[in-house]
Amino acid sequence: MVMNKRHYTPLDNLLLQVDTGLRTLLGRPVITERPNPADDIEEADLSEAEKDLAGRLMRINHSGEVAAQGLYQGQALTAKLPEVRDKMQRAAQEENDHLDWCEKRLKELGTHTSYLNPLWYFGSVAIGASAGLAGDKWSLGFVAETEHQVVRHLDSHLAQISEKDKKSRAILEQMKEDEGHHATVALQAGGAELPAPIKKFMSLTSKIMTKSVYRV
Repeated sequence: MVMNKRHYTPLDNLLLQVDTGLRTLLGRPVITERPNPADDIEEADLSEAEKDLAGRLMRINHSGEVAAQGLYQGQALTAKLPEVRDKMQRAAQEENDHLDWCEKRLKELGTHTSYLNPLWYFGSVAIGASAGLAGDKWSLGFVAETEHQVVRHLDSHLAQISEKDKKSRAILEQMKEDEGHHATVALQAGGAELPAPIKKFMSLTSKIMTKSVYRV
């Protein structure tokens, strides 16, 4: 029996985006079939300082994933070609995995997600929608550059987190692999290289986010 692919109306798509936003901010993302890479790793005996640092860095990573969801959802609202939305759908689903893994690790470390997450989410929706309006090649280029910058952040965090904290490190290593793949997918789908001033602006806003989330 052949199943017809369901076609969503603009209202359907809008409601789906609202649902995704609520799940992102309230901690109930729809995840993929992939297991949490930290599930089978024994908790290490970390000092309070090591736990505090890991918690702050994982909070930054969680907020980064909240922003990534906002970016993808904004693009979904304005992307011109259906195949572009389809190519990025799996990436958005894997970002949900990251959200789930980071939040679980934050709870294990005895800390919380950032209170500023709604700001990052809605700001990223606006940025993603704007990038989509500029054209699919620029929208995809924005994704690729975002993921490249995230990989650099993850490398920095891996250099700071205790070698004993294998649970956090396993999550960050898998995230790093996924983000690199998402950047490749975006470029292969037709993403354009962004101008240097835009890259610098993205880096500046990222620094503002990381410094504020580190504390709040």
